[in-house]
Amino acid sequence: MMRLYVLGSGSKGNAFALASDRGTLLIEAGFGPKAFRRRAALVGLDLSTVNGIVLTHEHGDHARGGPALSRQLGAPLVCSPGTFRALKHDLPTFVPLQTTRPTRCGGFSIASHPTTHDAAQPVAVAVEAEGVRVVFVMDIGRPTTGIRYLMHGATAIVVESNYDELMLRTGSYPVSVQHRIAGSQGHLSNRMSAELVTDLHHEGLQTVVLAHLSQQCNTKERARATMEESLRTRGFTGDVQVADQDTPLPVIAIGGEPDRDQGELELHSDVGVPAPSA
Repeated sequence: MMRLYVLGSGSKGNAFALASDRGTLLIEAGFGPKAFRRRAALVGLDLSTVNGIVLTHEHGDHARGGPALSRQLGAPLVCSPGTFRALKHDLPTFVPLQTTRPTRCGGFSIASHPTTHDAAQPVAVAVEAEGVRVVFVMDIGRPTTGIRYLMHGATAIVVESNYDELMLRTGSYPVSVQHRIAGSQGHLSNRMSAELVTDLHHEGLQTVVLAHLSQQCNTKERARATMEESLRTRGFTGDVQVADQDTPLPVIAIGGEPDRDQGELELHSDVGVPAPSA
């Protein structure tokens, strides 16, 4: 069994952790070390057991605390080479994520796939340990075939549900910002997130966490209702939770083998973002 910690998620910062008997893996470090430690203490997360710090991309709301936490905890950053270069930190402990095969870190296996988000070399990640597969789909732009493949057979999914489409169109953001958010290098709406997860639903899916909600163009109620109504059509009996920007969620226990007998998912294309030149 693994424990999922949702320390906070939104446009001001994102941070999660997975813990097992073999150690702890941090996923995203969008808060400074002091705030990160305070949030971890609120939910009893032992940072002395951290094996690595996974970053999906270099934007501050996902990575601002990563280098400092890496030094303080003696744990390597685990990210794409492009993300590491974009952080512009000379850290001696860096584990490059591979997109052709899983990357090992402590007792965890980490698979990744490029996304179309507007960052140096962004990825989505799937973490496996003890028969549990947890996928983190953050700031992905569009759910490509490769992303869907990565999400296949997940026990739990942490997925961005950034904006409500009507609230975005009628809100105060300039048109240029609206286009960036809703564009292929931006974020997923409530509807897009719900369609993605529902399309990949299977009997082994236990938990869905909605993350990275916009405070200007979304509400927890709208995000949850959209996901739950969509999943209900597939007979989902698990749990839908909504991450909060300011307060960690109670610890989420995730266990049991994912349902692997779901047929083959054919990969027709592989949309990636090349690493920037050195």
